[in-house]
Amino acid sequence: MAHHATMREMLLLAIGLLAFIGAAFVPGGALDSASSEASEIAESESAAPSADMPRTASARSAAFAAWNAGTVALPRAPDGHFYAQANVNGMPLGFLVDTGASMIALTGPDAEAIGLYWSPADIRVVAQGASGPVRGVQVILDEVELNGHVARDIRAVVIPEGLGISLLGQSFLATIDPVRIEGDRMMLGD
Repeated sequence: MAHHATMREMLLLAIGLLAFIGAAFVPGGALDSASSEASEIAESESAAPSADMPRTASARSAAFAAWNAGTVALPRAPDGHFYAQANVNGMPLGFLVDTGASMIALTGPDAEAIGLYWSPADIRVVAQGASGPVRGVQVILDEVELNGHVARDIRAVVIPEGLGISLLGQSFLATIDPVRIEGDRMMLGD
């Protein structure tokens, strides 16, 4: 039974990554419009882990969010996207908030900034995009915090090349209830 559950989780992960690729890597998708200007905007805005996934210093057992943080309101940027600065393992990183991404996707430099390292042998095809295979490394993030909303042991993927800005996806957003868009604001939490 455990083998079937693992296969099911891997299939769901693959489907989620394909949705991520569809939203991020196709012409006109999130990455096309997330230029270097998006990085500047982001900086100004305030399934079971696999044993072979690189991990940061400490691993905790369950994902959770701190709801006493209240509501986080993210304004829509001029390019139509929402950006946030979140602390990952205590280090501030700029993100494009992507509700269509199944998990957090980190750029190579952002992953290195929080202490994640990998060898070329660790890089695998993690999804198939419109322009071909997307290569990366699956990881578990010890802690992700956005304005008091904290989640632990969050699945992510590092995309060493081809990702212009890190994406804050559902592996974190699903820990916040609700996530909604009201006019030109994305509201996270009650």
